Amino acid sequence: MIFERLDPADTAGISEMSAVASAIVREHYDPILGTQQNDYMLEKFRSPEAIKEQLEHGYSYYFVGDKSNRLGFAAFYPRGDAMYLSKLYLYKEERGKGYSRLILDLVKDKAREEGLSAIELNVNRFNPSIAVYEHLGMRRIRSEKNDIGSGYYMDDYVYRLDF
Repeated sequence: MIFERLDPADTAGISEMSAVASAIVREHYDPILGTQQNDYMLEKFRSPEAIKEQLEHGYSYYFVGDKSNRLGFAAFYPRGDAMYLSKLYLYKEERGKGYSRLILDLVKDKAREEGLSAIELNVNRFNPSIAVYEHLGMRRIRSEKNDIGSGYYMDDYVYRLDF
C-alpha cells in the first residue's frame, strides 16, 4: 500500500483529491443522506477550496493506492488529546480487503509522532462502516448531532481508539 501525502501547494493534487472524494462519497452516502444533503456536504467539505483551506489549517490528506491505482484517501489532524480521523474512504471495490487497518496504522503512527495516544472519528449513525470501526477495536463514546447549515445535520456516533 502506498500513502502519498497531499502538498498544500499542489493545486492539481487538490483537484484530484476533490474528484476522488466526490466519486467515493457520492456512491457511499447518496443512499444514506440523500443526494441534496450529500451535494451540499461535498461542496462544503470536499471541494478543492474546502480541501485547500483544511490543509492550511493543519489537516494532512493522503491518497491511498497501490502501484497503479488510487484506492481511496484519508485525512486527519491533531485535536485535543487525539488524532481526529476526519476522512477515511475507499472505492467500493476496494472495501473488505484489509486496507482500513493499514490506513488506521498510518494514522496511529502520525498520532504517536505528535505525542498523541488515541484516534477519534465521527461516523454517521446509519453508515454500515460502523462495523469496520468496531472490528478495528474502536469504541463508541457518544452521539452527536451537528448543524452544518442550510437545514442539514450530521447525525453521528463518535468512536475512539486508545493505544
